Order: sequence, then structure tokens, then C-alpha cells
Amino acid sequence: MVQGTLLLCKPNSQNICSATAQDVRTMIIGRLLAGIGIGISSALVPLYISEISPTEIRGALGTINQLFICIGILAALVAGLPLAQNPAWWRTMFGISIVPSILLALGMAVSPESPRWLFQQGKISQAEAAIKKLYGKEKVTEVMYDLKASGQGSNEPDANWFDLFSKRYWKVVSVGAALFLLQQLAGINAVVYYSTSVFRSAGIASDVAASALVGAANVFGTMIASSLMDKQGRKSLLITSFSGMAASMLLLSLSFTWKALAPYSGTLAVVGTVLYVLSFALGAGPVPALLLPEIFASRIRAKAVALSMGMHWVSNFFIGLYFLSVVNKFGISTVYLGFASVCALAVLYIAGNVVETKGRSLEEIERELSPPSKADANAFLVSDQ
Repeated sequence: MVQGTLLLCKPNSQNICSATAQDVRTMIIGRLLAGIGIGISSALVPLYISEISPTEIRGALGTINQLFICIGILAALVAGLPLAQNPAWWRTMFGISIVPSILLALGMAVSPESPRWLFQQGKISQAEAAIKKLYGKEKVTEVMYDLKASGQGSNEPDANWFDLFSKRYWKVVSVGAALFLLQQLAGINAVVYYSTSVFRSAGIASDVAASALVGAANVFGTMIASSLMDKQGRKSLLITSFSGMAASMLLLSLSFTWKALAPYSGTLAVVGTVLYVLSFALGAGPVPALLLPEIFASRIRAKAVALSMGMHWVSNFFIGLYFLSVVNKFGISTVYLGFASVCALAVLYIAGNVVETKGRSLEEIERELSPPSKADANAFLVSDQ
């Protein structure tokens, strides 16, 4: 199901529509289709990766998704430099985007389905075949045992949206939604939106060059996160990340208000922006999308991930919509100070509510956070005898 949905949500119609648009209406239709595809992919890709990845490298593989998103953003910025003087540059850029869409579609066509989803649907033989293809024949018995122990093959009906708010699941669902809310309220997109103005104050006149520098910092930080994810753990990286973001935001705020720093305000603002993006890329960027499929029970995983990603996009939309209005009313320094406060609150929230998932299978995490119902537990004990 995950494989099939990913395949369907990456057709090239939206890119072709945008690249060949002759009027605003066609362009809007193309961008709308692209947004729907990206929205679906943003929820399904981390879900699929977490469900097929071996426990010992699940963190690194999950972070690669975010890494290539960052590389794609940077590549788009760099590719735009030689085309900037061409009036039809945007058509070329939309045309280029058709290539990765085709590659993803071809790749997913030959990729195995999630064995956890197959098992949950009662397709035992297909689940075993997928496990064999992913991990090797020797792992089939071990993985199937974990799937049975977690109650994934239970007789419980599929969760509905109201189940997400039940006592059994609400705590983990609220953590997932809160992580994405804090990620956006910490100001990442506001910093990116405002970075060109910050860099101009330091004498960097090219908006594309400024954006490329921010993109490069994002890629570099995510590469570091990928190498540390299965060593340091998700929780510690989140705490380190939000702490660094808080310090960077404080530096940005001071650079705009402290008169003693006025001669260096442009340079300090650039340093603060780059450090903020680096800190974000170390944890706040890649970890939430990786952590959510890990902490959600299989019965609610798809809907809970969708709800959390919905929180991400809604908060992203409103910050983008109202950021400049808030800046005009309160001043950029005050807004950055507010972002620093959110980052500090995020550190406290993560320390008290987020569990570490490093080195643990999805089934082990599920048994701790969302134990199977009594009937499912009894059924497993009987089948294991």
C-alpha cells in the first residue's frame, strides 16, 4: 500500500503542467497538483523508510530522506544561477524536476512493499517474501516473531481518526504533533524567508547566493546528523539542536538591538543565521519525521503521521502568511527573541516527553508506548505455546 501510494503521488502531470503553462490558471493547477503530491510524499516517505529499515541503521536511513530534500533545495538554487538571465528560466527548472519524479516512480515500482503493512493485512506469505528480500532469509523468523508479539496481526479493526485521541494513543500522538508545531514555531521558515535581507545587510547583494549559502549550511548539518543519528540518539540530537537554535536566535536578536554591536551587526546576523540553520539541521529538521513512525503503533501509524504532517504544513502556512506582518508590528528583534523562547520551551518539552528510540525495533517501541489490548496479548501467548 505504501509503495503503491508513493508511486501514484509522483506523476509528472504537475511538472509538465507548470513547465508548459500559458496562463495563470494552468500554472495554479500545476502548483496545486505538485502541492498535493509533495504533501502525500512528505508523510509516506519517512513512514516507508522506517518500516523497511533494519533497526541498527534506521536512523541514518531515515535522515537520508531529509538530506536529499536539502540537497534538492540547494541544487535548485545553484541550477537557477546560470539561468537567471533567461526570461524562460522557470520553464527550464520545472522541466528539470520531471527527471527525479520519473526516477522515483521507477524505483518504487521495483521496491518491496512494507512487510509490516503486509502482515497487518494478513498477507503472511507476502510479508515473509518482503522480509527475505529486504533482510535475507535468516531474518524471516526473527522479524515475523516481533510482528506477532506487537499485535500487528491482531483482529483489532483499523483505527479511525477518533482513536488517535483515545487514552491509549493520545500521549504519543500529542508528542508527534507537538514536535512539528515546535519545529515551525521555532522560526526556521521565517529565518529562511528573511535571510536574503540579513545577508544584504552584510554586503551580500545576490539573493540567490545568500539562499545558496543557507542551503549549503542545511546540507552540511544534515550530513552530520545522519552520521550521529544511530550513535547519539534522536532525543539528544533534538535537545542539542533546539539549544543551538535558541542561542543563535538570541544572537540574531541582539545583533539588531544592542548598540555596542552595531558596527558588527551585519556580520553577526549572518553568523547567527548560518548557526541557526546548522543547529536546525542537526536535529529539529530531520528527527521529527524519523521519530514519528517509530513511536506510533502500527494500528494508528498512517493516520497519526498524516495528522502530524498536517500540523507541520498548516503551521508552516500561517507563519509564512503572517511573519512579515508580525515583524512590521513588533520588530524583527522581538520576533527573533520570541523564536528563541520557543526553542527553549522545546528543549524542556523534549526532555520530559520524548522517548529515545535508538537501537530499538519498531515492535519493541510499540510494546512500550502502546501495548496491545489484553485480547491480543492473550492471543499471542496462545499462539506462541
